[in-house]
Amino acid sequence: MTGSTMQAVRFDCYGEVDVLNVVEVPRPHPGPDRVVVDVVAAAINPGEASIRRGLLHDRWPTRFPSGEGSDLAGVVAEIGVRVDGVAVGDEVIGWSDERSSHAEAVSLPADQVVPKPSRVPWEAAGSLYVAGTTAWATVNSVGLQPGEVVAISGAAGGVGSLAIQLARRLGATVLGIAGAGNSEWLESMGTTVVVYGDGLGERLRAAADGAIDAFIDCFGAGYVDLAVGELGVKPDRVDTIIDWEAGARHGTHVDGMSTVDDVGSVISELASLIEQGELSVPIAATFALQEVRQAYELLEQRHTRGKIVLATGDASRART
Repeated sequence: MTGSTMQAVRFDCYGEVDVLNVVEVPRPHPGPDRVVVDVVAAAINPGEASIRRGLLHDRWPTRFPSGEGSDLAGVVAEIGVRVDGVAVGDEVIGWSDERSSHAEAVSLPADQVVPKPSRVPWEAAGSLYVAGTTAWATVNSVGLQPGEVVAISGAAGGVGSLAIQLARRLGATVLGIAGAGNSEWLESMGTTVVVYGDGLGERLRAAADGAIDAFIDCFGAGYVDLAVGELGVKPDRVDTIIDWEAGARHGTHVDGMSTVDDVGSVISELASLIEQGELSVPIAATFALQEVRQAYELLEQRHTRGKIVLATGDASRART
């Protein structure tokens, strides 16, 4: 534990990345049933950018000044009364529902941390809450069976890159929709790459060599219409994590992380798969907390491969 203040990301109004600031705020202390975690790594997510820009005000309104961030991995620094099963010094993976993880330390309910396996890299651990549970939910929602064919848009992104691996583990053939620059990388994970652009439907049908059984949309921009209208995928075998309007119009799943009942168990299982070498979390870039604006500028280009992570606190740990 350091002093009585710390650095944290804050923004005072909706806007572009220039509204983000790293400021000195009081260091949190644990109330009953809570712990304070010194954050080592905390991923950033597209939804956070949309919230900051005010695009999701009706769904998730913001009170200013607002903190930011949901994912984190770090070291337990303090524990409150009635906390057991968690000790000071424990390395943990955690999640915040209070938009607070983009900071040097965060206070969390004690049941919102799980042990971090020692062989799981900090950056990967700090990326598992939003992307990991969302990928898990999408793959489960479309009911994949061994031998089926699933197309996944945004396959190289944070959620898509995990979804393709989880779908492959179930024995599905995965058609990964991505840019040509990601072809070799996606193919190395056993994915058949189909480059987006004009004529995509025809290329998907050719790659499938038959029917496409399921579709997971991690990008938006008309992919639900493509799946149901052009490819003929049944709506109950389609899930979108971003295009809620099209999902409602077609009656598809819109299952994301909010549909996961036991977040801790899912994160623990994903972390175990990483430790066993059966799942990887690709890291596109790591930025210092003070570089949060640059991190989101890169994220909002929507061309990153995997996750972007803020290294907070002892930044050197995030690369070990």
